[in-house]
Amino acid sequence: MLVCSAMKKLKHEAELVKGAILAGVEYAEQRGAAVFEPTDSANDKILYIYRLLVHDKVIQALPEDQVSQQAMRHKLALWYAKQLPKGDPLL
Repeated sequence: MLVCSAMKKLKHEAELVKGAILAGVEYAEQRGAAVFEPTDSANDKILYIYRLLVHDKVIQALPEDQVSQQAMRHKLALWYAKQLPKGDPLL
């Protein structure tokens, strides 16, 4: 079932990814694991946040041969969506 859901694009995935980056940056900085610079690219932030959340066992790791920018974006969007309250417009 996980494979099927990973293939299905979320309705507001781009907005969820943006929210996930903001939440992930806040999580990493509050945890003391990183300090992000304004010049850090979204792709770099996504990779770092994904690896940190996997390390902290917050999300389940993708099989290493399936790790891609698109897959990490999707995984972070799912993580962020689970934190939103029911009825949020992004859900």
